Amino acid sequence: MGYEDLLLESESLGVSVYEKTLSDRIKGLYSNNVVCINKKIESSIEKACVLAEELGHYHTTSGNILDQTKLINRKQEKLAQSWGYEKLVPLHKIIEAHKNHVTGRFELAEFLGVTESFLECAIERYRERFGDTVKYENYTICFNPLGVIEMFDY
Repeated sequence: MGYEDLLLESESLGVSVYEKTLSDRIKGLYSNNVVCINKKIESSIEKACVLAEELGHYHTTSGNILDQTKLINRKQEKLAQSWGYEKLVPLHKIIEAHKNHVTGRFELAEFLGVTESFLECAIERYRERFGDTVKYENYTICFNPLGVIEMFDY
């Protein structure tokens, strides 16, 4: 799912997306059905990663959570990030990449249309949630080291 697809999804949800010049340290912001993406981000792949997280805020958070010194705000930020990871790096796509003989994290990030850093964070979140492995349909996805094992019935 690319940036254009996420823009269409945003529109269907009634979420307006604008590209604005923001501080260098801010990639995106969400408030009241409006997402601002930092105009300085040049890659549509990185914009997709930012927009996915901001849509995660639309789906999972409420109120002003800018003060990350508060535990409740950090939890809401983590929920929004997780939503974005599951949107762009769903388990079934990791298996699809395996079936397409995608090897290595760089190729996997390219296959999924995400940045390598976004992929790394997604994998780490999956490890936090499931441990080093998770069973999905007839597969076991290993997060450390990253790989997929296909189960066969004999």
